[in-house]
Amino acid sequence: MAMVKEKEQNHNKDKKLLVGVIWNFSAELKLTFMALLVLFTLATLLPFLPSSFSLSTSDFRFCISRFSSVLPLNSTTTTTATVEQSSSFSSPTTEVKLDRVLANGVIKRTFTGYGSAAYNFVSMSAYRGGVNSFAVIGLSSKPLHVYGHPSYRCEWVSSDPTQDPISTTGSKILTDWGYGRIYTTVVVNCTFSSLPAVNQQNSGGNLVLHATTGDPELNLTDSIPVLTEPPNSVDFDLYNSTTTKKKYDYLYCGSSLYGNLSPQRVREWIAYHVRFFGERSHFVLHDAGGIHEEVFEVLKPWIELGRVTLHDIRDQERFDGYYHNQFMVVNDCLHRYRFMAKWMFFFDVDEFVYVPAKETISSVMESLQGYSQFTIEQMPMSSRICYDGDGPARTYRKWGIEKLVYRDVKKVPRRDRKYAVQPENVFATGVHMSQNLQGRTYHKAESKIRYFHYHGSISQRREPCRQLFNDSNVFFENTPYVLDTTIGDVGLAVRTFELRTIGDRLLRTRQ
Repeated sequence: MAMVKEKEQNHNKDKKLLVGVIWNFSAELKLTFMALLVLFTLATLLPFLPSSFSLSTSDFRFCISRFSSVLPLNSTTTTTATVEQSSSFSSPTTEVKLDRVLANGVIKRTFTGYGSAAYNFVSMSAYRGGVNSFAVIGLSSKPLHVYGHPSYRCEWVSSDPTQDPISTTGSKILTDWGYGRIYTTVVVNCTFSSLPAVNQQNSGGNLVLHATTGDPELNLTDSIPVLTEPPNSVDFDLYNSTTTKKKYDYLYCGSSLYGNLSPQRVREWIAYHVRFFGERSHFVLHDAGGIHEEVFEVLKPWIELGRVTLHDIRDQERFDGYYHNQFMVVNDCLHRYRFMAKWMFFFDVDEFVYVPAKETISSVMESLQGYSQFTIEQMPMSSRICYDGDGPARTYRKWGIEKLVYRDVKKVPRRDRKYAVQPENVFATGVHMSQNLQGRTYHKAESKIRYFHYHGSISQRREPCRQLFNDSNVFFENTPYVLDTTIGDVGLAVRTFELRTIGDRLLRTRQ
């Protein structure tokens, strides 16, 4: 009797063991049975398939091998199987290079790239540069241009199916050469010299940029649609400078605005320059994170009057370029408004342009009409020390430009310059001047026009005056200063102009 019970217990244990094994591998068994079912089904259907369709034994082997690769692996075979699986999915065009020992005993190491560390081309915009030319503005990998030989080709594809696509070699301009970071700014000029005009019938079409990496081992080309012209959208008279009247006499192209900007300093800057340049002027600002809510409230009245256009360019922060990609931004502004303005000015929002009292901006620009570009000399002003001629109580109530009146007179080899151009003569531009233009450049305009630079004041969210002085000559922090009230003297006129133009809505603006 005891032996019978023992046998029954052993039998129950075997049953439980079998059930446990089946339960642990139920998923694998299901997959196996399903795979066998599929194979038997295919074998049954093969005689009924048309003769043009066939399956060889190698196809079955491939199917079985792919199925087996998804089965779970035990710990002893994981490493080997993983290598085999990864190698079966590697790109057939990528050859694995091995290190080798040179004849002189040096070990030659190899580096094989996978994936994309930086984009071949980041397109921002494209504009017509004339009746048969275009400009494409964007970013590209800086190492690609330093160590490689990328090239560009432009193709015009007409909306009219009877017209064949036409191509031309694109001429690249690296406007921030030496300053780029991961990305460098590229302006591609596409001139179809064989044609009197592109899209002459105004039937519409698309401009495609073919960007080739120039890699000797893996020469990849990306085809990028950069511009679409709907039918009847091109005004060819716009590109005839002799007959078309410009919309603006002066257009300001601002660099990328970032950081915690002072609303009061921005308020002073925009009111001063709207008055200075007159009614036929316009200001284009680019928000790279610096136009927070308080600054926008300062700009809003001028936007509503049509004097300011604000571009939100915050998405460019994904691409690491020099100073928030300001080279790309100013080139976009140049080509976007190229045929709308007689002159374009390039300077920053902590800089104030000035002409002598006996001159006007119109008279100065007329005297420089024979030049495609002129540079403007800097007058460096202190952003920390103020003139206390009327006592602290009255001084602190003044605008920054009225009390920051000490000019740095330290002798230096060269100071930065800003500039203005006649945009139709410029192919690409920079931050301090353009090196890609046709015509002459004038560098001795300091008697006609200057700019006063309040470096660092725009990012100070507090009262700018750190110390007050009454002297005309001051030596502060190892730097000599002289009293210069050139900009301060027009402060009252600027205040009055703002009040008369937009009312008192900005009177409570904070630092």
